[in-house]
Amino acid sequence: MTSPSSLLHREVATLYTDHHGWLQTWLRKKLGDVHQAADLAHDTFVRLLAREEPVQAREPRAFLTTVAQRVLANHYRRQKLERAYLEALAQMPQAMAPSPEERALLLEALDAIDRMLDGLPAPVRRAFLLAQLDGMKQADIATTLGLSLTTVKRYLVQAGMHCMAAVAAEPT
Repeated sequence: MTSPSSLLHREVATLYTDHHGWLQTWLRKKLGDVHQAADLAHDTFVRLLAREEPVQAREPRAFLTTVAQRVLANHYRRQKLERAYLEALAQMPQAMAPSPEERALLLEALDAIDRMLDGLPAPVRRAFLLAQLDGMKQADIATTLGLSLTTVKRYLVQAGMHCMAAVAAEPT
């Protein structure tokens, strides 16, 4: 009997063999960079391998395009996060600037936080980040965002529950 994981690996291998070149070309046209396209094509297939259910794509290129668009969206979000981080670093006095190793670790942590908060509505994310990163009190968040205190409290509970679910879902 064939295990679900071996079936998945065969399906992904077939997709890779039949469509990797096409996907990489599609991504290169989107990105304008052959190296990034190769990386993101690779990431697309890694994401498929991480699935628990079989692929069973009737329209393989449409399916790969959908998965690659999600990978591409994550790529753009990460770039935006990196730019914001580098801009914040540029504002710091040189004596307080983190080392390259510390910068890499901080960027990795920011990326993990961003992935954890993915899926939350923008106002909920904003309220959570104001509370957690800026240390703002709930009343100040309500004033800043033009929300009621009750809404801010609800948003913070929603974000906290979302984070707990994300941590619980991470592989150990």
